[in-house]
Amino acid sequence: MLGFIAGAAAGTLTGILIAPDKGSKTRKDISKKVKNASKDLTETLNEKVDKLKDQVNEVIKETRGKAKKAEEKVKEKVEEKVSAAKE
Repeated sequence: MLGFIAGAAAGTLTGILIAPDKGSKTRKDISKKVKNASKDLTETLNEKVDKLKDQVNEVIKETRGKAKKAEEKVKEKVEEKVSAAKE
């Protein structure tokens, strides 16, 4: 994805630099294209970060559930041993 964006930006930049426009217009066009590419990249990265956060939260939730089940099994075993020792 990043390679595609970089390639598109390089192609756009080359097209603008080769075009027969005034220097001020060329600079404005370059600035506008860079801002748009930056915005697109930021949005893409934010989406990826949000997706990663969701995945991490899901793993944490599953791990907590497994830890709770393991804790309950240990408590049961301890209680069984205590009961057996009392008898």
